[in-house]
Amino acid sequence: MNEILSVSILFLVGIFAGFINVNAGGGSTLTLPILIFMGLDGATANGTNRLAILLQNSSAIYSFKKESFSDTKLSLKLALFTLPGALAGAFWAIHIDDLLFKKILTGVIIFVIATLFIPKSKALRKSDDKHVSAWAYLAMFVAGFYGGTIQAGVGFILMTILHNLMKFDLIRVNMHKVFIVWLYTIPVLLVFILSGNINWGLGLALAFGNMLGAKLAVKFAVKKGEKAIKIILIFVMLLMAAKLINII
Repeated sequence: MNEILSVSILFLVGIFAGFINVNAGGGSTLTLPILIFMGLDGATANGTNRLAILLQNSSAIYSFKKESFSDTKLSLKLALFTLPGALAGAFWAIHIDDLLFKKILTGVIIFVIATLFIPKSKALRKSDDKHVSAWAYLAMFVAGFYGGTIQAGVGFILMTILHNLMKFDLIRVNMHKVFIVWLYTIPVLLVFILSGNINWGLGLALAFGNMLGAKLAVKFAVKKGEKAIKIILIFVMLLMAAKLINII
């Protein structure tokens, strides 16, 4: 594929992925397959995607602060529990067989599609960690391991933990989520860089798109347009899953 065309596609896909990553999740179920279709092996696609994720969430954190949504102390506390699992997952990810990675990613895509049909209950709390259980922190470790391994769909896992276990409202769910992913992505990205599993050109093109998408997402009112986004997301992910398992 022509290099200029590849960069343009990744930038545009990055905008959409960054937008849905911040307001919901599942953006990596689009970006990872596209990076693989552009010729990257599973480990390199995984690592390249992390560069975009890091810059995307940096943009989202800054944008949330500008909108007066920030609880750095609690976000940091939650994020620290993901770090051990994320590092373990990253070391495993660089050794995963390429075919196995594609099969896992396909399974994740199908799971993410299924979660989109699960109705969300209204959250009860806006802040504080007085009633956060030990189980919730353990769940953060598990989420970190998954995020360090694949990343795709981790937003839904974190939303489930923050929304259902910790009872945060959806704005604060996303506020904490972007900080958590940002923090654990730093050491995970380093693992991929040191192992040589980064394509910097494609990664930066995707990252700039993700950053713009994240900025737009924070300004976008919570839940506005969610049904339309879900329809598009489901359609694209079904196509990607079908391609990964050679149906099309």
